[in-house]
Amino acid sequence: MTCVYTAAYRGLRAGKSNLESEISRVNASSYLRGAIVQPDLKTAPKRIEVLAERREPQPDNCQLIKLSTNQGEIQGHYYQAEHAKLGAIWVGGISGGWDSPANGLYPQLCQKLRESGVSPLRIRYRYSTILKEALLDTLTGIAFLAQEEVSAIALIGHSFGGAVVIQAAMLSPLVQTVITLASQSHGADLAAYLAPQCSLLLLHGTDDQILSPNCSRYIYAIAQEPKRLILYPGARHSLDEVSDQVSQAICDWTIEQLTPKR
Repeated sequence: MTCVYTAAYRGLRAGKSNLESEISRVNASSYLRGAIVQPDLKTAPKRIEVLAERREPQPDNCQLIKLSTNQGEIQGHYYQAEHAKLGAIWVGGISGGWDSPANGLYPQLCQKLRESGVSPLRIRYRYSTILKEALLDTLTGIAFLAQEEVSAIALIGHSFGGAVVIQAAMLSPLVQTVITLASQSHGADLAAYLAPQCSLLLLHGTDDQILSPNCSRYIYAIAQEPKRLILYPGARHSLDEVSDQVSQAICDWTIEQLTPKR
């Protein structure tokens, strides 16, 4: 398998062959959803060329996806649902690895959503503290699901990952909804331009000791409908205290937003 994953790929808007390296620093009006992105080439990030793809079965009935690229290896846990046209991508915070908020929420919900006909993909960042690199990892995940014939995607991100998924959603019409958990507000200004094609669900604990719930309040305030903000009294940054409620909220919202309206 030899493919170039950039902002332009099968299923993504044609013409986005370059991606602004720091979208949050430019005028958001230049990045209206569906518009062709024409960044300053001096600040555009490196292209990621996927040179090889490997799949390794894992004990929890998923596949470890290894995408060897010219910029390092991108890994994902892929919970493939048979004949699925719906997908979900999950990204974490700056701690990197396979981190998951809410008492191991990510792998649990990946299994549950697969049973509902959704193919989830968890992404492990190459560089978990660099927004533009995490963004490219996420766009590569979107391109991977597009190659798997997925045509509607939900993006879910915790903390730092909230800004990542908001920016990624701006660059792909495949993304139908974005869900953030305890999101940072830095880099999330583009939430103002997601609607109406892409909905937004924001979840935050009122006792978050890392990122104030005002971050999600701000994102909610600038976003347009369809959107929803849920604040959990007493919950902290990981949302462990309300993991069951968070799980149900994400599951219900994802199915509702990805299911074609009759």
